Amino acid sequence: MWAGGRVRTSARLRCGQTATRRSRVLSIQDKPGRSGPLTFVTVGHEIVQHGCVVVEEQQDIVYRQATVQVPWPPSDGQASPAADDEWAIEVSPTLLFRFSALTYNSHRIHYDRDYARDVEGYPGLLTHGPLQALAMAEAARSAGYCWGRDGGVEFRYRLESPLFDHQGMIVKAVLGHETTTAVRDIYGRRTACGTLRSRSQ
Repeated sequence: MWAGGRVRTSARLRCGQTATRRSRVLSIQDKPGRSGPLTFVTVGHEIVQHGCVVVEEQQDIVYRQATVQVPWPPSDGQASPAADDEWAIEVSPTLLFRFSALTYNSHRIHYDRDYARDVEGYPGLLTHGPLQALAMAEAARSAGYCWGRDGGVEFRYRLESPLFDHQGMIVKAVLGHETTTAVRDIYGRRTACGTLRSRSQ
């Protein structure tokens, strides 16, 4: 499962120009969890154009035992619709399938409900962590976040709890010296959070 990540840009990534991505494993850590042993892997990526690194990314991924049954967050209670300053996104199987295809993610937990339920033990289709991160960044842009002419931005985000398709996705961004973003489900349970700031700050 995706646990979080950090993305730093030092210049704009130019469309139509050759780019090279370099990837490597930065660290591997075994930790105990409530459901059993967990392995945290941090993967680093660099995107280079014209000999310069324009994007640096670190992805935190956690692996758990396949046979462990985890008590997932409940999907009931009083629904809390999106407020005027929030963005409600319909999480449909089609959206999750298309995002999987876009990101070359072949894991069936995102688009095969029978597999997700019967084999992995999930209560529904799992909403991608990167999809939530992308939604938070887009919510900040829509709220008026200024990316700056030089493209120097740092985005840090963390996944706090699994989000399943039937729980909806509601996103919010609050502008400030350090812009904060968050994702919650339709019952008010927060599943992700993030911060954006200019690298010149």
